[in-house]
Amino acid sequence: MRTIERKERERGASLMEAVLFLPILFMLTWGMIDLARIGMTYYELHKMMYSIAQYSVTSQNVNFCDDADPVVAAAKNLALRGSVDESAALRLPSLTADLVTVRAERVDADSQTPNECECSATGCDAAAGGRGPDFIVVTIPNGYTVKTNIPFVPSETFLLRPKVRFPYGGGG
Repeated sequence: MRTIERKERERGASLMEAVLFLPILFMLTWGMIDLARIGMTYYELHKMMYSIAQYSVTSQNVNFCDDADPVVAAAKNLALRGSVDESAALRLPSLTADLVTVRAERVDADSQTPNECECSATGCDAAAGGRGPDFIVVTIPNGYTVKTNIPFVPSETFLLRPKVRFPYGGGG
């Protein structure tokens, strides 16, 4: 008689342990899925920045000193929308072309470090007779905001700031 009661108590204890452990397991699983979502968002952003840099660098007659250059605008739209014009929907919500920065860099001969290139005839302004840059850098300077969505955990906001430095003239 006592062995039957003991087995029933042990079975009840196992059930209680499982019931207490399941919410923790659920939150851990949900957290891993959410971190994977954030990682995939960063990967998608990095691919977009790379596409903008590659399109801009391999196109001809690009003026990186002009923010409204049609080639740079087309590169941003192609990466962000999948179309060179603004007819398609954004691939990532709230990521617009205004948030993306494309700038030219040239390696400093003395320090051998890349610095932002001046927009002048002695710098990288091709329209004014300057020579081309050494690199094109594409970034989201203010970051792309991503929030966590884990139940029963306060929502955290992350700023993703991918940066791509692409050699001018192709290659990469």
